[in-house]
Amino acid sequence: MQSPKASLIISVYNRFDFLQLVLAGLETQTEPDFEVIISDDGSNAAFVSHLAALIARSPLRIRHNWHADAGFRKNQILNVSIRSALGAQLIFLDGDCIPHPAFVAEHLAHGGLGRCLAGRRIDISDRLTRQLTPERVRQGILQNPATMLGQLVDFLARRTFHFMNGFYVVHPALRRYFNRKERGLLGANFSAMKADLEAINGFDERYTAPTFGEDSDIEFRLRLLGVKIIPLLNIAVTYHCHHKLLPRPEVSKALYEQVLRDKVAFTPYGLVKKVIPS
Repeated sequence: MQSPKASLIISVYNRFDFLQLVLAGLETQTEPDFEVIISDDGSNAAFVSHLAALIARSPLRIRHNWHADAGFRKNQILNVSIRSALGAQLIFLDGDCIPHPAFVAEHLAHGGLGRCLAGRRIDISDRLTRQLTPERVRQGILQNPATMLGQLVDFLARRTFHFMNGFYVVHPALRRYFNRKERGLLGANFSAMKADLEAINGFDERYTAPTFGEDSDIEFRLRLLGVKIIPLLNIAVTYHCHHKLLPRPEVSKALYEQVLRDKVAFTPYGLVKKVIPS
């Protein structure tokens, strides 16, 4: 079988309701040549069973990488997915972020060696999140002007956040204007070439809290390699489902600060484990 153009690596943990919506969004993509790798940091048996049934009937090419729940080990399972990915370009997406229909096409159009693409997301309201079903996502409810008007109302009431990030822009001049400033990488929506990620040895598996490891650290080390971070604001659009904010402890802050001081792109704690001389 011919390798796909891209591998979509979706990080998940126990929210099958959200994942169904994300996969429904992937069914609507204008660019169909991609595989989906579910990168599962220890979801429960019910999740695994529901996902197996969905994979059996889905038109998407889906694989499921899972390891047992032993705390926050997202970077470990992401590295498993990188190793197994068949696509040359790896697109990372969180399991609660529904992609716009042009999401994959835009990542592929702007990608390439030495380029890391940084997309953004709109944080949709609880009201809209509760209205979503896979079928409504397939029908384009999130791109409906009436839906966006409702999100504007919710934004003014402080129930929707980053409202402007929800607009997909096609005009070249507007794209340049919205992306005139440098932006950082979000682990929930970015892509890089597999070869570039292999060159820095993937994600550093020492990070055990959702704060630095899957975005700030990998961005810094990619930059050290010479990879450019290219913003795709209002180009690679995702819709982040509403949920209670999760705690973001800073237990890995000292580790990240050490990485900043060392300025070494290649981590010995990644895809391939390296022995460090004492």
